[in-house]
Amino acid sequence: MTKHLKKAELHCHIEGAAPPALTLRLADKYGIDSSDFIRDGAYVWTDFTSFIGCYDKVASVFRTAEDYADLAEAYLLELAGENAIYSELFISPDHGLEVGLSPEEYVEGLATGIRAAKDKAGIECRMVVIGERHLGPENVLRRAEWTARQSHPLITGFNIAGEERMNRVADYARAFDIVREAGFGITIHAGELCGAFSVQDALDLVKPSRIGHGVRAIEDPDLVKRLADLGTVLEVCPGSNIALGVFPDFQHHPLRDFFAAGVRVTLNSDDPPFFHTSLAREYELAKTTMGFTDGEINAMTRTAIESAFVDETTRANLLTRLDI
Repeated sequence: MTKHLKKAELHCHIEGAAPPALTLRLADKYGIDSSDFIRDGAYVWTDFTSFIGCYDKVASVFRTAEDYADLAEAYLLELAGENAIYSELFISPDHGLEVGLSPEEYVEGLATGIRAAKDKAGIECRMVVIGERHLGPENVLRRAEWTARQSHPLITGFNIAGEERMNRVADYARAFDIVREAGFGITIHAGELCGAFSVQDALDLVKPSRIGHGVRAIEDPDLVKRLADLGTVLEVCPGSNIALGVFPDFQHHPLRDFFAAGVRVTLNSDDPPFFHTSLAREYELAKTTMGFTDGEINAMTRTAIESAFVDETTRANLLTRLDI
């Protein structure tokens, strides 16, 4: 019902987008026992902590720049097949380091896949560097300093992700200052596992243009109004939120409430095969389960492009494509 709608995605972790079939193929190639994290063609986890553990095991099977090129190309071509015209991929050089890839090799592998997908399907893509919150503030600070030195044309933003219940936003504020001063876009995971205070801290201390998830802000009406007044964009991932038990079901998900309150929201898949979803399914759910019209969904897609970490020429081209 939404195949005809152009789509854009701001919130997807690249290792979290790995199709289980590709992960199995690489596990076999490298002699890795995958039985404890893939069963019956699906990733195995039970709660957020075990999800992070499963994610790390999946990431460990990608060993070369070529593996990452294959992953990026495969995911972006899948998106293009769903009528997506833009994607931002959250990338974690720390995962590359775990398997012996330098951050530069890791990035160039992904960039190769991004360029191949654009050549084949026309989809535009940028990369947002992730600092892993659970690796600690000093590690994230080093990752921010590395990002600030980058001039790769496809790296345009910075984020922290991982275990939100570890440490406070204040512990990472300096990292964001460094990348902001270097001219990169800023987004931050907040208000997913932790409550409205996490979103409040992000707004006060990081001042991001976007927030990953942010859905627990619904617990504080004054904060919802603040988000609307600021124009802060929420990268909302309904399927992920339900899978991780943030809300009991789609009927209780606050996407509609945010939209009605004037908060700028977008649709995203987060870690699609982990949560048995896709960007296409998120758009379908918005229409069939949450009752959004095509016009309202198009408005969310426009918001994604308007808040994307791209140069203005690229943004104008994407907006033109959206309107065709």
